[in-house]
Amino acid sequence: MRSGAKVAVIGGVFVLMTGGIGYGAYSMLGDTVGGDGGTRSASESSKVKTGPPSAEEIAETSKGFLDAWAAGDAAAASLLTNNESGSAPVLASYGEDARIGKVKITPGPAVGTKVPYTVKATVSYEGKSKPLSYASELTVVRGLTTGKALVDWAPTVVHPQLTEGATLRTGEASTPTIEAVDRNGKVLTKEEYPSLGPILDTLREKYGESAGGSPGIETWIEPADETQPDVNLLTLAKGKPGKVQTTIDAGAQAAAERAVKKYAEASVVAVKPSTGAIRAVANNPATGFNAAMQGKQAPGSTLKIMTAAMLLEKGLVTANGAAECPKEARYYTRTIHNLDHFSLPDGSTFTQSFARSCNTAFVKLIDDVDDDSALAKEAREVFGIGLDWKSGVVTTDGSVPEEVQGEAAAQYIGQGTVQMNALNMASITATAMTGTFNQPVIVPQSLDNRQLATASRSLSPSVTQQLKTMMRATAAWGTGAKAMASVGGDKGAKTGSAEVDGQDTSNSWFTGFSNDLAAAAVVQTGGHGGDAAGPVVAEVLRAGG
Repeated sequence: MRSGAKVAVIGGVFVLMTGGIGYGAYSMLGDTVGGDGGTRSASESSKVKTGPPSAEEIAETSKGFLDAWAAGDAAAASLLTNNESGSAPVLASYGEDARIGKVKITPGPAVGTKVPYTVKATVSYEGKSKPLSYASELTVVRGLTTGKALVDWAPTVVHPQLTEGATLRTGEASTPTIEAVDRNGKVLTKEEYPSLGPILDTLREKYGESAGGSPGIETWIEPADETQPDVNLLTLAKGKPGKVQTTIDAGAQAAAERAVKKYAEASVVAVKPSTGAIRAVANNPATGFNAAMQGKQAPGSTLKIMTAAMLLEKGLVTANGAAECPKEARYYTRTIHNLDHFSLPDGSTFTQSFARSCNTAFVKLIDDVDDDSALAKEAREVFGIGLDWKSGVVTTDGSVPEEVQGEAAAQYIGQGTVQMNALNMASITATAMTGTFNQPVIVPQSLDNRQLATASRSLSPSVTQQLKTMMRATAAWGTGAKAMASVGGDKGAKTGSAEVDGQDTSNSWFTGFSNDLAAAAVVQTGGHGGDAAGPVVAEVLRAGG
């Protein structure tokens, strides 16, 4: 919305620049007013002219109208139209709302009943002035009841872009586009980082007025339909954009943009575990829906990070303890099998089952948990899933509903009713690394003192260490080894393949960490997690941040 207000300064703002007979001489030709806005003399009251207006009438009427308009006399000008009530307020707003003065209108030769003309004027507002010029035209017709030659009224007479019900205005513009910068002060634009487009729009809407910017001064057309955008005609003074500091790292963001473009539909998010700062967000396609932060999908075996944490907390397994991994496991009516029906030999450890992404090792422990709602509680109480995140932009904060029997078994391996996106999985990985949920943010909390979500408890140091050990094994020799081979530092990973009804190929999920950066990605119909989503995560982790 614009903040310019109406100020009545009609009259002296305008100066008459055209020559010849004044508009006043024309308006005194008659002594009665016709119903259609024309004037009627006593001698003409019994005889009304018909037929097209003559060349002389066209010249006289157009000149009278243009002279009155240029002089700022909206009342006189409107009398020379065939719609006095409709034209008067529009003509008056030319000086009152649009602050247009020093008007010079130069008519060209008439073409039939049409008279083209150019307008040269000056717009002035609070000490700022700028010239305004444009071309338009009017048509002279004969009044239906008076027979007088009159200007056929349309808003385009005043300006060619003016529509019915619209208003010309001059005043303070809406707050200018914000200048969003990364954590090091580099300006972020949607041209350079297309995936940030929806995010920058949200930041502008949410923080634009409090970002320290100042509005400019503009002349614009305000449409009658409030859902339509204003049409800017002239900028008298540019505004100063407000600056919004984000947590994005430009290097990581650039890597994320490159990585997702390799697939038709992919998303990735990177988070700094020690603080929750979001370092990168990318989607392909990059326009419209921000799937990386608002998507809702089953994340497949990447969720085993959370399931493992729950099992470790309950003392049902240890990273180095034995865990059965048969080809199949049944829980109530649901039979769960491993990829290609593989199994691990007796005596294999829980770390081996995790690193090889053995589904049955997890499902076989449900009976020992003896609480179908345990995973939902772990999600909420430790990992902050389902809480109301206040990242600075709109997010979907994950969902692990309480389920029973076969549906609960599916949840253990990230299927069924579990709903996640790349942001959620990057946060789960970050929590596993530190043991404590740090709500992801894309702008600092200090910007608006919003209340961040907090989990009710942390993981013990022992459980945290065991989780990291298992993720390190996955990156070193497990299902994530190939994708993470090029990533340096202290690194870990978890792969996932999420089966979706109606898809021949599963969605590819991958999450991993390197030092103090965690990232997660999903590639639609990408197959195995290490094949498609894995390289996306690896490229972002290599960029650091």
